[in-house]
Amino acid sequence: MQTKLTERVERVASDDKHGASWLAREAVEAVAEAIELGEDPLPLARELVRARPAMGAIAGALGRVIAAGRSPEQMADEARALMEARERAAKAIAVLLAPYIEGVVMTHSASATVKEALVHTPPQRVVCTASEPGGEGRELVEDLRAAGLTADLVDDPDAEHAVGTVNLLLIGADTVFRDGSLVNKVGTAGLAKAAKKAGLPVIVACEVIKLSPDDARDPGEERFDLTEPRYIDRYVTEEGESTPGDIAVLIDRTPFLRDGHALLVGEQE
Repeated sequence: MQTKLTERVERVASDDKHGASWLAREAVEAVAEAIELGEDPLPLARELVRARPAMGAIAGALGRVIAAGRSPEQMADEARALMEARERAAKAIAVLLAPYIEGVVMTHSASATVKEALVHTPPQRVVCTASEPGGEGRELVEDLRAAGLTADLVDDPDAEHAVGTVNLLLIGADTVFRDGSLVNKVGTAGLAKAAKKAGLPVIVACEVIKLSPDDARDPGEERFDLTEPRYIDRYVTEEGESTPGDIAVLIDRTPFLRDGHALLVGEQE
């Protein structure tokens, strides 16, 4: 593997500032570069998936590219199509979420998909958790304010109490397993439990590429935790709304998730 491709894997493996969508894009761009360089993209794709096992979006995105065909041209075309589709997906999700965004909305971490939805349909106020380690919620607050929204920051130790003062918990995703379990930034599980106890809806916004045909498992990184499906009301993807129990159906009717997983992960398990 050429040095520049090895450096791309290391960048994805060590990144602690960006979310799953950004990392998925980086991974797809790396594979596209490998194709341009005449390299077999499959070993690189497998390395990228192994580099961040908690980020289902990487496996989902690369699986779509690799499963598109055995010729480099087909995979390169799919990589370009995926980049364009991701932008459309975020806009579609924002439209679908609009009826639910009102009053005060809390979010955790800094999901680009959630940000798009909040800017599309500004609520009365947004409450962002600091989201340590990393503190990406601080930057999200500034971004939302720059977009004209009213946004406040809450420290992580106070976040579960603050849930009782909002109307909706809207979060992104790094991986969604077949049973509807969610992997997201550490602290998500506690917030979701607190929201359900307070009788508030919990909605997850994510692209289809973040769905994994795997059974639920520990994310394996301290920066993430696993939220059980019983604490989530609905998922909203570019394909529409789903309950946690419907995620398996959505995965089964999306062939590239299954086929890509077999190529990237299945043969290694």
